Amino acid sequence: MPTDLDITALRTLTAIADCGGYRRAAEALHVSQSTVSQHVRKLESMLGRCLLEPKGRTMRFTPDGELLLAEVRQLLAVHDALVTRFGDDDAATVVVGATEHAAEHLLPQVTQAFRAALPEVQLRFRLDRGANLHEGLDHGTVDVAVLLGSARPGSVKAGLLPLHWYAAPGWAPPARSRAIPLVVIDGPCTVRRKAVQTLTEAGRRHRIVAEAGYLAGVLNAVRAGLGVALLANPGPTPEGLERRDDLPAVSPEPLHVRAAETASPQLLPLVTEAIRHALAS
Repeated sequence: MPTDLDITALRTLTAIADCGGYRRAAEALHVSQSTVSQHVRKLESMLGRCLLEPKGRTMRFTPDGELLLAEVRQLLAVHDALVTRFGDDDAATVVVGATEHAAEHLLPQVTQAFRAALPEVQLRFRLDRGANLHEGLDHGTVDVAVLLGSARPGSVKAGLLPLHWYAAPGWAPPARSRAIPLVVIDGPCTVRRKAVQTLTEAGRRHRIVAEAGYLAGVLNAVRAGLGVALLANPGPTPEGLERRDDLPAVSPEPLHVRAAETASPQLLPLVTEAIRHALAS
């Protein structure tokens, strides 16, 4: 067992999960796709475990990969908080938090907004549960965050995030007399609550067939044909999935932006406008 894991390779692993694949992870990290593959192979070699496996034209996390991913997110959060606290005072760093829902579509617009308005600032993103992001804002380890669901004092509404059902190609909903198989993120989760509420109000029975700690696990389970998932997705259909409009329509959820009390007053309007622009595009 190695004594040290490569932090860059670990970041690559989370990028694959957050972006939905090797190619998009490479684009987000500004590296080649072969570099992304090398980072995964390096981790697999060091740990002696297979972390991702092919599924059709996509890659999905193995059970060992899912377990490692959950631990890596916690490790990177602690690592980045320490870097922020003891980092170079001459290089301003802003920590932007966001839930995983729609991060692939929203965060590039946030990055562009910072590059245009505050090019000297170094950005660090933290993707986490809403409760953890609120805690980070309260303690100053997160400067500004994009949050789904109910607003907190000081939050600004940035728009509405559309929610749609997605399943694997060829999946068909069961007869109305049978329960709809649901794939969800572990609770508490705004999107999970909305999925259950919508089906219940429509008189459709459901049963949860798979739960995952993070969005990557939900996507992989749906791609495997285990069931249907409600996803927050203002952009193109996720790779390997099909949108299902034959299930009860779901109302959108509000997106809010909240800044820490210690954050620069520029951050809240800057991120809010970036999110509004991303939702409108």
